[in-house]
Amino acid sequence: MSELITPDLVDTGLTADTKQAAARSLAERMVAAGRVTDLDGFLADVAAREAQMPTGLDGGIGIPHCRSAHVTEPTLAFGRSPHGIDFGAPDGPADLIFLIAAPSGADDAHLTILSSLARRLMDPAFTTALRATDDPATAAAFIRGDTPATPTAQPPAPASAAAPHRAGPGPEGRRGEARRAGTHAAGPGVARSEGGTHASEDPAPAAGPAAAGTGPEAPVAQPGPVAIPGGSDAGARGFRIVAVTSCPTGIAHTYMAAEALRKAGEAEGVEVVVETQGSAGFTRLDAGVVAAADGVILAHDVEVRERARFAGKPTVDVGVKAAISRPAALIAEVRAKAAAGAATAPSAARTAATAPGAEPEGGEHFGTRLRKWLMTGVSYMVPFVAAGGLLIALAFAVGGYEIAHAPSVAEHFLWTESASWAALMFQIGGAAFAFLVPVLAGYIAYGMADRPGLVPGFVGGAVALTIEAGFLGGLAAGLIAGAVVMAIQRVRVPDVLRGIMPVVVIPLISAAVVGFLMFVVVGKPIASFQRAMTDWLSGLSGGNAVLLGALLGLMMCFDLGGPVNKVAYAFAVGGLAAPTDGSLKVMAAVMAAGMVPPLGMALATTVRGRLFSKAERENGKAAWVLGASFISEGAIPFAAADPLRVIPAAMAGGAVTGALSMAFEATLRAPHGGVFVVPLIGSPWLYLLAVAAGTVVTAALVVLLKSLRRPAAEGSASPAAEQPAVPVAA
Repeated sequence: MSELITPDLVDTGLTADTKQAAARSLAERMVAAGRVTDLDGFLADVAAREAQMPTGLDGGIGIPHCRSAHVTEPTLAFGRSPHGIDFGAPDGPADLIFLIAAPSGADDAHLTILSSLARRLMDPAFTTALRATDDPATAAAFIRGDTPATPTAQPPAPASAAAPHRAGPGPEGRRGEARRAGTHAAGPGVARSEGGTHASEDPAPAAGPAAAGTGPEAPVAQPGPVAIPGGSDAGARGFRIVAVTSCPTGIAHTYMAAEALRKAGEAEGVEVVVETQGSAGFTRLDAGVVAAADGVILAHDVEVRERARFAGKPTVDVGVKAAISRPAALIAEVRAKAAAGAATAPSAARTAATAPGAEPEGGEHFGTRLRKWLMTGVSYMVPFVAAGGLLIALAFAVGGYEIAHAPSVAEHFLWTESASWAALMFQIGGAAFAFLVPVLAGYIAYGMADRPGLVPGFVGGAVALTIEAGFLGGLAAGLIAGAVVMAIQRVRVPDVLRGIMPVVVIPLISAAVVGFLMFVVVGKPIASFQRAMTDWLSGLSGGNAVLLGALLGLMMCFDLGGPVNKVAYAFAVGGLAAPTDGSLKVMAAVMAAGMVPPLGMALATTVRGRLFSKAERENGKAAWVLGASFISEGAIPFAAADPLRVIPAAMAGGAVTGALSMAFEATLRAPHGGVFVVPLIGSPWLYLLAVAAGTVVTAALVVLLKSLRRPAAEGSASPAAEQPAVPVAA
């Protein structure tokens, strides 16, 4: 592995006036060093990352960074500006500029080195040393960790910034620089502390490059929870905090926020354990540590994974930069919330369930975790459904149903024939559909075991397709793959093998085991059941079909895009992989019922607007379009404000629509689209009648239920109804 930074990547007299010019100047050095292949393409990626969130930090630091396909290896270029450059930091321009470039497929070892550097940026002694030297080789050595960053004097600050500006973004503001410089001169600690060791195992930081953990020969560990001992009395239980940090790129801010919280906890005498959810993966906080915590800090700009682990605890939820700029304030805030009883403490039963050795994900019941795993797979599968299904639907619209039997467009394609274009869309859509089961299985396993679950999950899903086990086979393959990987991860292995476990051992063993089980043991019975279910759907008629349509309609409208809704939807699209007359009827009933809740609420706000708040009436206008587009979530604002009236009304309308769609024998080959794919619907006018009937039922019921709570017909809206409707995640 090449050195992260070399002297030719250092510019101690950066003359650029803007952040764009600074990034270009440093990127040109990367191009000259052979680390970047396309200057403009790379700068476009840097600009796109900068647009997500400014990369300037308090203390005169700018860290433009990105992952890019134009980067050949993880690289860092450093520039020092004599006058300062605006990178959007609250306290003014930055004079220390670090341009961090990571390849799109950077491995964990490289990313761990970059994350270690990000932590060192929180050390005032490190930044002071960089301001004190004019020698590029010395600066590069400081950054690599080859030379201890222990300067004896602070150089004059640039004229554009006040002296306090240069104290660095430490956890105590800038008032304690001298004390921190003496205590943490060597950076955040040895690499082992980044790998998730407990506080009792974490040695005191030592000076020198070995402690910095950023040299090219330094041992590399997977970034994980970082434990910080707090309090002066080891026998007394101090306040305990667990934290999660994450940023869009997962290279710099994630680890800088963790380091800032680490130092702040140390200074405040608080025990802090941080889980960094960065590009190099993450190691879950121990369930016992979460259970014992008195408060939670979530510092993130992307969704926190497995957030439910922290339910019931006083929580401070902020952006990742808040943890970098004011970590002590966040600690004080979560302590104040805990003292005020801002959240209910976990019950004794929950605490017992989350003790070490108990359930690994916060003591959740198995059913809850199973639902999460399945929903993870479904959520990743849906985009393939939408892309492939709509392409197939367009192909049928252009070329008719016989286009399914067209020859391969790789062998026969005429630019001037619509049939060739229809065949092209059908075959591309079919290719996208071929990923449904492998993606479902792969991401169910991912939800269970994180990235190590992907290989056996995808392999198991592919086997399910080979043996025609279909959607159910994908579900089973994903669960088996996740379970196998979790079992392998529990086995204690020698230290010498740990480095190859995620790359070689786990994929090899898990793929072989899952493939064997799917081919020989469980796959064939599932395939037989799948065929039986397909035959049953194909033979649906009369009362059975109507009852199934009503049931699917109830499920689609129960939680408006939530887990029950997604189960019904996944059941329908799974049948499209091998379409029959019965599966096409199921797809039609599911989409029709899913359109009803927003359309029903839109109609209700139109005919009896005085029963709804002003915000709900405005939402009703948008609900017309959302319902027509088959976006059930358009009814969520109404359900959030008045669930006991809205949800039963929506379910009643959905059941009516699903039953009528089945009774009318309407069919649908597209998995999405709402009224925009009506030309692809069998019996379209009867289908639209079914949707209209359910819409009227929902609107009438919700109007009736809301009217019953107002004895005076002219009464004003209730306080709950007058509150602005706030959409919630389904």
